Amino acid sequence: MAQTKPDLSQIKLLIMDVDGVLTDGGIIIHSDGSESKRFHVLDGQRITVWHRAGFDSAILSGRDTPATNIRAEQIGIKYVLQGCKQKLPAFEKLLKDTGYSAQQTAYIGDDWLDLPLLRRVGFAAVVTNGVEEIRPYAHYVTRRPGGDGAVAEVIEYILKQTGRWDKLIARYRV
Repeated sequence: MAQTKPDLSQIKLLIMDVDGVLTDGGIIIHSDGSESKRFHVLDGQRITVWHRAGFDSAILSGRDTPATNIRAEQIGIKYVLQGCKQKLPAFEKLLKDTGYSAQQTAYIGDDWLDLPLLRRVGFAAVVTNGVEEIRPYAHYVTRRPGGDGAVAEVIEYILKQTGRWDKLIARYRV
């Protein structure tokens, strides 16, 4: 079951799965063996706002694809860990490398592979189209599906709940 009520004011690092979270989980494989992924522009824009608030972000994915590296670079995601068949050791290394504690991290996942992290982080989010078995471990289940603004929704939720949202978007209200 989900951990105790999260202290969102402690969250400094947002960690995201890719397939099914930043994308809709579909993979297009071209005849030359290359792949395509579809990322939602709202997620990228909100990740940029997250960074502007002074926070860090990371990708932790079981698969390894060039498209993920390209998208991460485009929107300034500092930490990209791909090909992580077991996510907990990669998560522990990420914490060591960044100096953040598990309680200072939020994680967004969608499948069983994400469960060890959902159980460890300070704030656990699951996309609405994620597998049913991991939902009981989430502090928050999105209304939007993965690949369709779910990451944006989680970022907005954290920033609004901690009173940061209005200041961050004030520049757009002119």
